[in-house]
Amino acid sequence: MNEFFTLTLARLSTVHYLIIALNLLLLLLARPILERLLAKREKRQFDFQVNVMRGLNLAILAVVCYNAFYTSNPAGNGLALRILSILVVFYLAYLTANIASYVMRRRYGKVNTSAEGTQVSDTYHSRMLTLVLSTFIGIVALIAVIRIAGYSSLLEAGGVIGFVGVFLALTQAAWAPDIISGLVLLNSDMVSEGDLIELDNPPILGRVFKTKIFHTVLIDVINNHRVMISNSRLREQPIHSLSKFASARGLREKLVFKIGYDTDADSVRKLFTEAFKRACDSGDTKLDETHPLEIRVLDAGDHAVEWGLFYYIKDVQSLVATRQYLTEQVLNTSIERNIALSTPYTHVVTNIDPQLT
Repeated sequence: MNEFFTLTLARLSTVHYLIIALNLLLLLLARPILERLLAKREKRQFDFQVNVMRGLNLAILAVVCYNAFYTSNPAGNGLALRILSILVVFYLAYLTANIASYVMRRRYGKVNTSAEGTQVSDTYHSRMLTLVLSTFIGIVALIAVIRIAGYSSLLEAGGVIGFVGVFLALTQAAWAPDIISGLVLLNSDMVSEGDLIELDNPPILGRVFKTKIFHTVLIDVINNHRVMISNSRLREQPIHSLSKFASARGLREKLVFKIGYDTDADSVRKLFTEAFKRACDSGDTKLDETHPLEIRVLDAGDHAVEWGLFYYIKDVQSLVATRQYLTEQVLNTSIERNIALSTPYTHVVTNIDPQLT
């Protein structure tokens, strides 16, 4: 082993030392470089991309040492140079694609400000330009690898490219719909990062965490966990964007209560008005007090009257907490005023057959 390292160091040229020094530097700076270039993502995915970059650096270092040790063997030297050249092409293509994505996101992305700080997210234009540039970089890298591998004739190179094209054509049903749907969603501006949306299938109230190439990640604001939905499935169903207000008043929320016919309408209105005032005075909600509370009869059923309590809220991120707190205030006020919120039973079954009991 010591003889191997001694011979290797003795045969290293200035070019070898420069390549080794550059790769060691990139190996150490892989994490900060990707933290700068890549958008915010999960730790596991980010660590994987850091490991990919470092793995390519280590592979290049290994091939450089192999090339230096077997420099007296022309056949081995030629194979090592080919492998080294292919690894360098892969590394440069990977790094260039990340740089292109960073530049497009900074130039055409959308700036979002939240509690976590200021972030730049992808838009339709940044995602489209990134895909075009990544495709171009991939084609150039593929052609370079084919030429380095020794497929110099047009027929041989065309066969390799044709194989890749057939593979992509056969698998396009698995990835093409999600890519196209992701671009459509970004272009519609209905699923922007940080927006609060509501879905019917599956029923979920979630905040958009990240819209990626193949899927969208949502944060369930009720259960506080992440949900991944493919872009094609997300586009096939109605999306209720609660962050996109229809007017300057904000989001119009509704709470429904069923109150018996023994309680007059004036008492019900006083109940809701007092509960709304308590919730606003508490300071624990984001209710908009500038717009009056709307109290409406929604339905007059057989057992109770269905009342609707309409209010406005502009801070949709506190939607669930505000909804729960206002419901609690209505409950406390109803107990104080001796008004039952439970649906009464107005039909009583009599003369039950003893044999059935």
